[in-house]
Amino acid sequence: MIPAPERFHVTGLHCASCVSRLERTLTAVPGVAEVHVNLADASATVAPGKGLSRTTLLEAAQRAGFPMERENDTLETVDETRALKRDVRLATLLVLPVFLVEMGGHLFPPLHHLIMGSIGMQTSWVLQFLLIALTLAGPGRRFYRAGVPNLMRGAPNMDSLVALGTGAAFLYSTIVTFAPALLPDAGRNVYFESAGVIVVLILFGRLLEARAKGQANAAIQALIGLQPKTAHVLVNGVEEDRPIAELTRGDLLRIRPGERLPADGTVIEGQSAVDESMMTGEPLPVAKAPGDTVTGATVNGTGALLVEVTRAGDKTVLADIIRMVRRAQSTRLPVQDLVDRITAIFVPAVLAIALITLITWLALAPEYALTAAVSVLIIACPCAMGLAVPVAIMVGSGRAAELGIFFRQGAALQRLGDIRAVAFDKTGTLTEGAPALSHLALAEGETGDDVLRKAARVEAQSEHPIARAIVAATGEAPAATGFKAHIGHGAEAMVDGTRILVGSARMMAGENLDLTPFASEAADRAALGETPIFVAWEGRIRALLTIADPIRSTSRDTISALRKDGIEVAMLTGDAKATGDAVARSLGIDHVVTETLPDQKVAALKTLAQSGPTAFVGDGINDAPALATADVGIAIGTGTDVAMETADVVLMSGDPAGVPRAISLSRATLRTIRQNLGWAFAYNILLIPVAAGVLYPAFGILLSPMLAALAMALSSLAVVTNALRLKTVTGD
Repeated sequence: MIPAPERFHVTGLHCASCVSRLERTLTAVPGVAEVHVNLADASATVAPGKGLSRTTLLEAAQRAGFPMERENDTLETVDETRALKRDVRLATLLVLPVFLVEMGGHLFPPLHHLIMGSIGMQTSWVLQFLLIALTLAGPGRRFYRAGVPNLMRGAPNMDSLVALGTGAAFLYSTIVTFAPALLPDAGRNVYFESAGVIVVLILFGRLLEARAKGQANAAIQALIGLQPKTAHVLVNGVEEDRPIAELTRGDLLRIRPGERLPADGTVIEGQSAVDESMMTGEPLPVAKAPGDTVTGATVNGTGALLVEVTRAGDKTVLADIIRMVRRAQSTRLPVQDLVDRITAIFVPAVLAIALITLITWLALAPEYALTAAVSVLIIACPCAMGLAVPVAIMVGSGRAAELGIFFRQGAALQRLGDIRAVAFDKTGTLTEGAPALSHLALAEGETGDDVLRKAARVEAQSEHPIARAIVAATGEAPAATGFKAHIGHGAEAMVDGTRILVGSARMMAGENLDLTPFASEAADRAALGETPIFVAWEGRIRALLTIADPIRSTSRDTISALRKDGIEVAMLTGDAKATGDAVARSLGIDHVVTETLPDQKVAALKTLAQSGPTAFVGDGINDAPALATADVGIAIGTGTDVAMETADVVLMSGDPAGVPRAISLSRATLRTIRQNLGWAFAYNILLIPVAAGVLYPAFGILLSPMLAALAMALSSLAVVTNALRLKTVTGD
């Protein structure tokens, strides 16, 4: 058995360069098969190979400057905002006096004269030195603690750029303050306020980014928050409260009205309606009675229930969903490879540009050299590039989960947007998957209630789906006596002393009964895909029943929406040609393949795929090969576990209307990724030259380090905010 990937929370991830370095570090650890680091939620997902030591893995990450700890499936995302809020407040208090003195003196000359006439410029600079030193040693220490070691390792990241920029400004200003003779008169300017304001702005930007990323991960947090903390367990008839972590299979739970179910189980006693919208996206509560299954974290209605636990802890449907969403959010899309190649050389390139900028300005106008070089270091933003893809995936897959659409394979989020054809299974996918009475025709003098009651009493002892459909049409019926099944044809039994026959035309012909009164109507209903069943007694046919698998109420709109979007629709079914063709005509599907075995469905899919990427939607065990073969396999959540395990996408509601919604959401996510990458690359391509001063000769524009820091913070925020727009996508 292949070990499941492990997920870790990572401290110290701030930009795409951090991601690239950690991935290289972890990949080099013996026994690591695959690694994906996600900047958006500060996680690392490691697929273990043979002989992997977790201790060795964690030690490698620690040495690289990125401490990791293993996450549980229900572990909440670490809240980084508290420490950032504290640092932003402290940095602002320390830097504000320096900012007001320096910038206020430029904007309001009397303030400058007041300082000169009171404490003097030298004393002012010394005080600025002390305040900014405290800022860099306190709130700004995080940049040096992470940035300097990475710089020394030859793997600089965003923290390295900030540390170099603020450190250079602070060191230069310190020399001007305490050893001015080392510098020419024209260069004796201090930049304490720039170093301090850069720290404040970047910390503030990270705070906004952390809050926005928290919103991006809201779907996971909402799922985690659904789980109750305790359960009411019946032990020898006595109720006791127990933490849900201690629940085991077979425990009996008392569920009061309005409570969330703490585990998956089967109703033993009581009746109620359960709100399952958190699983399926469907708003209407579902009736539950003894024998029905219930899912943990769903909400009980007004009735009390006694439930036997079938799955608890990390084996519940909720835990599976959390794992599914996290897997999707941690996925690597093919487009990420382009970002990785660029970020691998991005920070070293920025350092080179900053050095060239410094040397050039020292030669042309030394008084501007430090300002331009520091601006280049600060404005460069690998953060935006690192966030562009993962944050869109997080929000997109999270929004899908809210709509009852779960991506088991995150790459399907990209592939689904390119789909040109969708093939559906029929039974249980486009239809309800449960035969039901669709038509009743009576002989003269007969009543529907009487005929159905007699037929139901005969069929009450049969397990055939058609028999269950007849019984369901009348409710519970007492079994008849002398039941005898005619395999493949029908059944007979004695009802109140009368022999009742229920079966096919062949069975009736074998009894020499005249089918003429119902023959034409039976043929017409059969052409519609319905199954004719006759009811007879005392030598005469009394009624014609037809049984059909009802088409889902949303199937027609689903097919219409796909065709309107230019997507070809097909139906692959093992049913007879007449039934398959009838359903296809009703739904407006032109391409139909009937009487297919599982391997024939695969062959039909391959033929369909010649026109472009193809998705297959199914629900049964026999659909598993087709689900695995299709470019994207989509399983109906009410189907079999095998189908859901094979599929890339699961529609928990069991509603095919989720297919066009999923495609729409996929395309919206890909569109957002392209927008984010376009913004991140354009930002750096345009603003790094501006920071270097290329506009100064023609327009006199030279970007200050403070504005550079503000632009950098806003660039990351813009990427995250753009991705958050996906939370409003409905897919309709």
